[in-house]
Amino acid sequence: MITAGIRALAMTLMLATGLMPGFAAAETSDPPPPQTIAALDLPRYMGQWYEIARFPNIFQEKCLGFTTASYRPLEDGRVEVINRCRVADGSTTEAIGIARLNGGPGSPRLEVRFAPAWLSFIPAVWGDYWVIDLDPEYRLAAVSDSRRKYLWILSRTPKVDPAAYAALLQRLSQQHFDLRQLRSTRQQE
Repeated sequence: MITAGIRALAMTLMLATGLMPGFAAAETSDPPPPQTIAALDLPRYMGQWYEIARFPNIFQEKCLGFTTASYRPLEDGRVEVINRCRVADGSTTEAIGIARLNGGPGSPRLEVRFAPAWLSFIPAVWGDYWVIDLDPEYRLAAVSDSRRKYLWILSRTPKVDPAAYAALLQRLSQQHFDLRQLRSTRQQE
């Protein structure tokens, strides 16, 4: 976990100083930010989710599969986030973070931080966590950010109905996501 803390600190410093590639200001030819769902029932969203697919990203580059995200409400209204995945040696690694609403109750826009709490005053340590698609049963979700750099497809179960997944991909395509970047996540059988 010390290595993960150092990596989070390094990423935070790169973000704060503008050294992280891909975080430059959006060009005018970029599509508008993705549409979020209308409202999020945060208590219903709590619990464990399985990552079904994602856009590749630097902070999950060692994850080989069996990836989950668990959300637990905290007394102060924030949310504890625990992300876990399997790495090459077969062990499980985890990252623990905090999420907070970005907007009023029911907002589908959250901000999440995995950097140490003492850095939480730096805006760059907080990343967008926008729920952009969610079925009425809260079983299949898509999460992104304001620039479409990140995308995660999450499910309450390790396997997803193919028709529901295809319909979700169609909706994401209509939101201008480059689905050629999407990589399936290996889950336990």
